[in-house]
Amino acid sequence: MNFQISLNDSLINVELENKKHIKHCYLRVLSKDLLQIKANRYFTIYDAKELIIRKKEWILENIKRVENKILEDGYFLYLGEKRELENLKIKNLDSFYKKEIDKFIPTLVEKYSNLMQLFPTKISYRKNKRTWGSCNYKNELNFNILLMRYPLYIMEYIVVHELAHIKYKNHSKSFYSLVEKFCPNYKEIEKAFKLLL
Repeated sequence: MNFQISLNDSLINVELENKKHIKHCYLRVLSKDLLQIKANRYFTIYDAKELIIRKKEWILENIKRVENKILEDGYFLYLGEKRELENLKIKNLDSFYKKEIDKFIPTLVEKYSNLMQLFPTKISYRKNKRTWGSCNYKNELNFNILLMRYPLYIMEYIVVHELAHIKYKNHSKSFYSLVEKFCPNYKEIEKAFKLLL
Protein backbone atom coordinates (compact mmCIF):
# COMPACT_ATOMS: atom_id res chain seq x y z
CA MET A 1 0.00 0.00 0.00
CA ASN A 2 1.53 3.31 -1.07
CA PHE A 3 0.64 6.85 -0.08
CA GLN A 4 2.21 10.32 0.17
CA ILE A 5 2.74 12.60 3.14
CA SER A 6 4.12 16.13 3.45
CA LEU A 7 7.13 16.65 5.75
CA ASN A 8 8.63 20.16 6.04
CA ASP A 9 7.03 21.16 2.71
CA SER A 10 8.49 18.10 0.94
CA LEU A 11 6.28 15.39 -0.48
CA ILE A 12 7.42 11.98 0.77
CA ASN A 13 6.32 8.66 -0.75
CA VAL A 14 5.56 5.93 1.75
CA GLU A 15 5.55 2.18 1.07
CA LEU A 16 3.50 0.37 3.69
CA GLU A 17 3.96 -3.41 3.75
CA ASN A 18 1.59 -5.38 5.97
CA LYS A 19 2.91 -8.82 6.81
CA LYS A 20 1.39 -11.65 8.82
CA HIS A 21 4.38 -12.65 10.90
CA ILE A 22 5.72 -9.21 11.88
CA LYS A 23 5.31 -8.39 15.56
CA HIS A 24 6.95 -4.96 15.55
CA CYS A 25 6.87 -2.00 13.22
CA TYR A 26 9.96 -1.19 11.11
CA LEU A 27 10.56 2.22 9.60
CA ARG A 28 13.35 2.86 7.06
CA VAL A 29 14.45 5.84 5.01
CA LEU A 30 15.23 4.42 1.56
CA SER A 31 15.92 7.74 -0.17
CA LYS A 32 15.31 11.45 0.33
CA ASP A 33 11.70 11.06 -0.78
CA LEU A 34 10.89 7.43 0.04
CA LEU A 35 10.04 5.80 3.37
CA GLN A 36 9.34 2.13 3.96
CA ILE A 37 7.18 0.82 6.81
CA LYS A 38 6.85 -2.90 7.51
CA ALA A 39 4.22 -3.81 10.07
CA ASN A 40 1.59 -6.40 11.02
CA ARG A 41 -1.59 -6.77 8.98
CA TYR A 42 -3.64 -4.63 11.40
CA PHE A 43 -1.40 -1.58 10.96
CA THR A 44 -3.37 0.99 8.93
CA ILE A 45 -2.46 4.06 6.84
CA TYR A 46 -3.75 6.13 9.78
CA ASP A 47 -1.26 4.33 12.09
CA ALA A 48 1.52 4.89 9.54
CA LYS A 49 0.81 8.63 9.32
CA GLU A 50 0.75 8.85 13.12
CA LEU A 51 4.11 7.02 13.29
CA ILE A 52 5.67 9.38 10.71
CA ILE A 53 4.53 12.46 12.67
CA ARG A 54 5.89 10.94 15.90
CA LYS A 55 9.23 10.07 14.26
CA LYS A 56 9.47 13.27 12.18
CA GLU A 57 12.81 14.47 13.63
CA TRP A 58 14.41 11.03 13.24
CA ILE A 59 13.16 10.80 9.64
CA LEU A 60 14.49 14.26 8.70
CA GLU A 61 17.86 13.47 10.29
CA ASN A 62 18.10 10.21 8.33
CA ILE A 63 17.04 11.88 5.06
CA LYS A 64 20.02 14.24 5.54
CA ARG A 65 22.32 11.25 6.09
CA VAL A 66 21.04 9.56 2.92
CA GLU A 67 21.54 12.77 0.90
CA ASN A 68 25.11 13.15 2.19
CA LYS A 69 25.94 9.59 1.14
CA ILE A 70 24.98 10.10 -2.50
CA LEU A 71 28.05 10.84 -4.58
CA GLU A 72 27.88 12.57 -7.91
CA ASP A 73 28.37 10.35 -10.95
CA GLY A 74 31.99 9.59 -11.65
CA TYR A 75 33.06 9.63 -7.99
CA PHE A 76 33.59 6.91 -5.42
CA LEU A 77 34.80 6.57 -1.83
CA TYR A 78 38.26 5.24 -1.02
CA LEU A 79 39.30 5.00 2.65
CA GLY A 80 36.85 7.76 3.53
CA GLU A 81 37.87 10.14 0.76
CA LYS A 82 36.07 11.07 -2.44
CA ARG A 83 38.00 10.06 -5.57
CA GLU A 84 37.35 10.50 -9.27
CA LEU A 85 36.76 7.30 -11.24
CA GLU A 86 38.11 8.69 -14.51
CA ASN A 87 41.53 9.53 -13.10
CA LEU A 88 42.05 5.92 -12.02
CA LYS A 89 40.56 4.36 -15.16
CA ILE A 90 38.39 2.00 -13.08
CA LYS A 91 35.91 -0.08 -15.06
CA ASN A 92 34.54 -2.21 -12.22
CA LEU A 93 34.52 -0.71 -8.75
CA ASP A 94 33.92 -4.03 -6.96
CA SER A 95 36.95 -5.62 -8.66
CA PHE A 96 38.99 -2.56 -7.75
CA TYR A 97 37.92 -2.71 -4.08
CA LYS A 98 38.65 -6.47 -3.95
CA LYS A 99 42.18 -5.92 -5.26
CA GLU A 100 42.78 -2.94 -2.96
CA ILE A 101 41.50 -4.53 0.26
CA ASP A 102 44.08 -7.27 -0.16
CA LYS A 103 46.77 -4.59 0.26
CA PHE A 104 45.49 -3.76 3.76
CA ILE A 105 43.74 -6.70 5.44
CA PRO A 106 46.61 -9.25 5.49
CA THR A 107 48.95 -6.69 7.13
CA LEU A 108 46.33 -5.74 9.74
CA VAL A 109 45.46 -9.40 10.41
CA GLU A 110 49.13 -10.27 10.86
CA LYS A 111 49.70 -7.33 13.22
CA TYR A 112 46.71 -8.08 15.45
CA SER A 113 47.02 -11.88 15.24
CA ASN A 114 50.47 -11.57 16.77
CA LEU A 115 49.29 -9.10 19.41
CA MET A 116 46.18 -11.10 20.32
CA GLN A 117 47.74 -14.53 19.73
CA LEU A 118 44.73 -15.52 17.65
CA PHE A 119 45.38 -16.87 14.17
CA PRO A 120 42.83 -17.38 11.39
CA THR A 121 42.99 -20.44 9.14
CA LYS A 122 42.02 -18.44 6.03
CA ILE A 123 41.21 -14.90 4.88
CA SER A 124 38.74 -14.19 2.08
CA TYR A 125 36.83 -11.21 0.68
CA ARG A 126 33.28 -10.78 -0.49
CA LYS A 127 30.79 -8.02 -1.18
CA ASN A 128 28.16 -8.45 1.51
CA LYS A 129 24.95 -6.52 2.05
CA ARG A 130 24.72 -6.94 5.79
CA THR A 131 28.00 -8.00 7.37
CA TRP A 132 31.36 -6.24 7.45
CA GLY A 133 33.27 -9.29 8.56
CA SER A 134 32.68 -12.83 9.77
CA CYS A 135 34.46 -15.69 11.47
CA ASN A 136 33.17 -19.23 11.00
CA TYR A 137 33.63 -22.32 13.19
CA LYS A 138 36.81 -23.22 11.23
CA ASN A 139 38.24 -19.78 12.18
CA GLU A 140 38.16 -18.59 8.58
CA LEU A 141 37.75 -14.84 8.34
CA ASN A 142 35.81 -13.08 5.64
CA PHE A 143 35.87 -9.31 5.06
CA ASN A 144 33.49 -7.13 3.08
CA ILE A 145 35.26 -5.44 0.16
CA LEU A 146 33.10 -2.34 0.76
CA LEU A 147 35.24 -1.59 3.84
CA MET A 148 37.46 0.15 1.27
CA ARG A 149 34.93 3.01 1.27
CA TYR A 150 35.59 3.90 4.90
CA PRO A 151 38.54 5.28 6.91
CA LEU A 152 41.29 2.79 7.74
CA TYR A 153 40.61 2.84 11.50
CA ILE A 154 37.21 1.20 10.79
CA MET A 155 38.87 -1.63 8.86
CA GLU A 156 41.32 -2.03 11.74
CA TYR A 157 38.47 -2.31 14.25
CA ILE A 158 36.66 -4.94 12.10
CA VAL A 159 39.89 -6.99 11.99
CA VAL A 160 40.19 -6.90 15.81
CA HIS A 161 36.46 -7.74 16.13
CA GLU A 162 36.69 -10.78 13.83
CA LEU A 163 39.93 -12.05 15.39
CA ALA A 164 38.25 -11.90 18.81
CA HIS A 165 35.60 -14.26 17.39
CA ILE A 166 38.30 -16.93 17.04
CA LYS A 167 38.26 -17.11 20.84
CA TYR A 168 34.60 -16.22 21.47
CA LYS A 169 31.95 -17.22 18.93
CA ASN A 170 29.47 -14.76 20.44
CA HIS A 171 29.12 -11.14 21.56
CA SER A 172 29.49 -11.80 25.28
CA LYS A 173 31.08 -9.52 27.90
CA SER A 174 34.29 -11.56 27.60
CA PHE A 175 34.28 -11.00 23.84
CA TYR A 176 33.96 -7.22 24.19
CA SER A 177 36.59 -7.14 26.96
CA LEU A 178 39.00 -8.76 24.54
CA VAL A 179 38.06 -6.31 21.76
CA GLU A 180 38.49 -3.38 24.17
CA LYS A 181 41.95 -4.57 25.18
CA PHE A 182 43.20 -4.11 21.60
CA CYS A 183 40.79 -1.38 20.51
CA PRO A 184 40.02 0.74 23.62
CA ASN A 185 37.81 3.23 21.75
CA TYR A 186 35.75 0.59 19.91
CA LYS A 187 32.43 2.11 21.10
CA GLU A 188 33.30 5.49 19.53
CA ILE A 189 34.39 3.72 16.33
CA GLU A 190 31.08 1.81 16.16
CA LYS A 191 29.15 5.09 16.59
CA ALA A 192 31.25 6.86 13.93
CA PHE A 193 30.80 3.90 11.56
CA LYS A 194 26.99 3.95 11.96
CA LEU A 195 26.98 7.64 10.98
CA LEU A 196 28.95 6.88 7.81
CA LEU A 197 26.67 4.03 6.71
